[in-house]
Amino acid sequence: MFGNHHVLRLVLSCHKITAQVTSPRSSSIIAMASSSEQEFVARYRSNLNRFPRSQTFWDAKVPSRVGEKFTLRLRDISITGVEIDLCEELSRPIHHHIRVLPLFDSV
Repeated sequence: MFGNHHVLRLVLSCHKITAQVTSPRSSSIIAMASSSEQEFVARYRSNLNRFPRSQTFWDAKVPSRVGEKFTLRLRDISITGVEIDLCEELSRPIHHHIRVLPLFDSV
């Protein structure tokens, strides 16, 4: 499908965002960053206990920071370029497109 290029995949929910890069040969995950990591726990808990409750627990700052961490991890393993599955990203609802733009900007 993507030849010899590493593929960036996003896993989104109202609670977290996960970015992962898969190997072109084996489709195994070789790098990953997520909003469920320790750095984001305090912010998540504060949003969880907020009233009135929100449908989403992350804003534009979270995907941006996840993207920054992800970029550093890719540099550590000497990956300089990734491809995005455009069909998969375009199939997402429009409100997801807007929320993940900061992640793409930071990667």
